[in-house]
Amino acid sequence: MTRRTPLALAAALTVSFFGLHQRDAHAQAPAQASAARAAVIAVADSALVAITRGDVVAFTDLMVPEAVMFPTSTRDGVTVYRVRTREAQRNTPMTGITERGFAPQAMVSGGVAMVWYPYDLYVNGAWSHCGADVFTLVKSAGQWRIAAMAWSAEQPPVCEKHPAGPPAKR
Repeated sequence: MTRRTPLALAAALTVSFFGLHQRDAHAQAPAQASAARAAVIAVADSALVAITRGDVVAFTDLMVPEAVMFPTSTRDGVTVYRVRTREAQRNTPMTGITERGFAPQAMVSGGVAMVWYPYDLYVNGAWSHCGADVFTLVKSAGQWRIAAMAWSAEQPPVCEKHPAGPPAKR
């Protein structure tokens, strides 16, 4: 008899009791799951490229109309967040920013996905901060779009700078 952890047993009982069936990226064919993860990472990549170009229209065009953003920062051990709508972001200039992501991780289940994307950020060529971008995406009309985005803004050693070192001068 296989021993199950209490959490695994509770999950099995819940699935059994409610007649639920788990279906996620692990249940998909490996090639299909890999293609879905690559597709959502491509959207996150496009967002970072648009930010670096200062193109708020291209950035916000990757979002559903109802998208929201949650920028967070931690100073002196206190984390605060703000809320910004897609419309507010569309009217906020982004100039002189170089944001580079690395080592993204994606999870996909049906029409919902998440990308965890560590990044570093420079303003006018000077180091600013690093953190993680978290993209929540939904599939709409066969296309992945950003529904929500949250990010941290911290300093090493809490976060890592890009492994390639500072960006090339623009």
